[in-house]
Amino acid sequence: IRSLRALHGKVSKKTEQISREISKAALENKKMSMTAYRQTEAFIQLSNLLQFKSPIPATRSWAASPDVLLSLLHHAKQSNPKTILDLGSGMSTLVLAKSAPAAKVISIDNSAEFAQKTQEMLSLHGVSNAEVRVAPLTAHTSGVDWYDLSKIADLSDIDLLFIDGPPGSKNDRARHPALTECLSKLSPRAIIVIDDAGRDGEKDLAQEFAKALPSHTFEFLSHEKG
Repeated sequence: IRSLRALHGKVSKKTEQISREISKAALENKKMSMTAYRQTEAFIQLSNLLQFKSPIPATRSWAASPDVLLSLLHHAKQSNPKTILDLGSGMSTLVLAKSAPAAKVISIDNSAEFAQKTQEMLSLHGVSNAEVRVAPLTAHTSGVDWYDLSKIADLSDIDLLFIDGPPGSKNDRARHPALTECLSKLSPRAIIVIDDAGRDGEKDLAQEFAKALPSHTFEFLSHEKG
C-alpha cells in the first residue's frame, strides 16, 4: 500500500507538470496565432492602400513588420511631411516614399549591398522621391559605432524620422546617437517613430526623445516589436 501511494504521488506530480507544460504551450501557440493574424491584417491593409505593382521584400524576421509599416503610412499621409529621414533602408523606404509622394525621403544604410537592393526595389516601383545613401558605421563620441555623419550633414527640418538602424540586437545603445545627431535637425512638428521599442535600448531611446521634446506627446504602440 505504501508503495502504491508513493507511486500515485509521483504520477500525480508528473501529471500536474505535464498539464502545466501543455497549458503553457497552448497559450504560446495562441499568442503566436494572434500575432500572425494581426500582421496579416496589417499587410492586407498596407497592400490595398499602396497598390504595389512589383514584388516587395519579406516583412518578417529583422525587417520592419507590417504593423509598423502601416503606422508609417498613416503618419506620412496625415502629417504631409516635406522631408523624411529613414534610418535603415528597405521596405520602410518604399512605404514612406509612396505614402508621401510630395516629400523627399532620405534613407541611410550602412550596407552598400542592401542599399543597392533598396534602390533597385524603388526603381521597380517607379519611385523617384527617395534617395538611398550608404553611410558606413564609424566610431561615434557616444562610444558606439554609428552612421558616417557626413551623410546627413545637409539635412534639416526633418518632419518624419524613422529609426530602424543601425542593427541593435547586439548592442542596446547602437541607435542612441540618433538623439544627439538628429534632434537639432527636426522641424518643430516632427514625428519620430522608433521600431523595436519592445527592447530596452530602443525603449530608453524613446524616453530620452520624450524628455528632449517636452512639447511632444509620447505613445507606446503594442506592435509585434514594440
